[in-house]
Parts: sequence; structure tokens; C-alpha cells
Amino acid sequence: MLSVFINMGTILLGGMLGLFFNRNFPSHIADTVMKGLALCVLYIGISGALEGNYILVTIISVALGGALGEWLDLDGRLNRLGQFLEEKFGSKTALAGAPRKSLAEGFVSASMLFCVGAMAIVGSLQSGLTGDHSTIIAKSLIDGIAAVLLASSLGAGVLFSAAAVFVYQGSIVLLAEMLEPLLDSATVAEMSCAGSLLIVGLALNMLDITKLKITNYIPAVFLPILLLYFFKS
Repeated sequence: MLSVFINMGTILLGGMLGLFFNRNFPSHIADTVMKGLALCVLYIGISGALEGNYILVTIISVALGGALGEWLDLDGRLNRLGQFLEEKFGSKTALAGAPRKSLAEGFVSASMLFCVGAMAIVGSLQSGLTGDHSTIIAKSLIDGIAAVLLASSLGAGVLFSAAAVFVYQGSIVLLAEMLEPLLDSATVAEMSCAGSLLIVGLALNMLDITKLKITNYIPAVFLPILLLYFFKS
């Protein structure tokens, strides 16, 4: 779990720096920075999506994963959690002189960016199976920089995404040994592909091109474990 705590620490540090810079950021500059970050997120997502080799598995995973997430109302649940945090901490985390930002929006956007990517999955599996924390440490540096930019644009909700990282990546680390027999290189590649497609969707949302409920597609990241078992049988 060491890697998970390192990742949380960089997000918190980056988020606090972003909140500090937020006080001196004109809104038009913050918007430009946010759009630039969205383009970088889009690049990361496209790069990771190219790792997959089973197109049919990806299509089925995204379709079924989206349907399952919609049925479970994952997006609604995460947004309600964000609204709860907004009600409890929104006024306390607002900075004097800074424009009011939606704490819920920052929490949801940052949680999705930090959790659903290929590095989060592969790095957590490596930490749990071999004790190799190098991938998550590299991810932590990227997340820390992203947290600065996100917090400067979206506000204090980004800080709370560290808790989502703890639950998501921590669960993968703890379950990695149990899932090891099912996690060959092909399966991990397909999981990374599905996760990267969600990052593409997140980037499109950040650019105000779409309004996808990305959280509802999270089950798609894990469905390749089941689908490839049947494809290889």
C-alpha cells in the first residue's frame, strides 16, 4: 500500500499548490490551462487505447460496462457523494478572493482522471503482486502536476479525489494476489485499453464537447477479465 499513500500525497500536495495559485489566476488563463490539460488527457487516453488487441472484447466491455454502470447509477452515486462533500466542506474550502467553484465537479473530474487510466491499473497490480512501486510512483508525479492544474481551475474538490484513489487503487493492490491467475499480459492490456477509452471520454467532457457519464463506464475496465476467459476457452 506504500505506493497508494505516495500517490495520495502527491495529489494532496499538488491540489494545495493549485488552490494557492488559484487566488492569482485570471479566469481566462485558468480556462486556457484547463483546455490545454484536457488535450494532454486526450493524448494519454488515445495512447493507452492503442494497447488493446481484441477489438470485440473492448466493444463488448464498454457496451456492457456502460449498461451495468447505468443500472447501478454509479455516476449518480459519485455525484451525490460530491454534493455531500460540497454541503459539508464547500464553504470551508473556498478561498477568499477566489471565484466560487463546484467542489463536486472538481471531485468527480479529478477522481476519474486519477483512477481509470492504464497506469492506475497496471501499477496497482505490480505493487500488489511484486512489490514494484515504480509505475505508481511515476503516475504520482503526473497526478501531482495534474492536481495543480485541476485545483487551480476546479477548486478544492480535487483534494478529495485522493480518497477515491485510496479506495480504488488500494482495492486493486489488495486483490491483486487473488486475481493473479486471471491477469496475464493480454488481459491487463485489454483492461488498460478500456480504461484509456474512458480517459478519452473524460477529455472530451473537459473540452465541453460531450457530457458523458464516465463513472457509469467503470465496470468496462474489469469486464475483460471475464470476457477473455471465454474468448480463450
